Amino acid sequence: MDLFHRKLQGKDTRTGRDCEFCFHADPDFARRNPMDRMVVSKLEDTAASHLTEDGYVKHRIAELLKKRTASYVKADMARSA
Repeated sequence: MDLFHRKLQGKDTRTGRDCEFCFHADPDFARRNPMDRMVVSKLEDTAASHLTEDGYVKHRIAELLKKRTASYVKADMARSA
């Protein structure tokens, strides 16, 4: 890191902020590229609001993993009832 560049904090910027859904759903969120973590500030935390294509894809993967774990929980509850 040189004197003319600062380390990105991954917080709010003029155009974006960290996606809260991905922050809670993706265990690898902290290792993502900072631009892949960001969504447009004025939009909800959806895949389409991500600033990059990689962010969009990773958000969709997190949604699918969340749905899959929810279906496992429902199946286990049905068996125990």
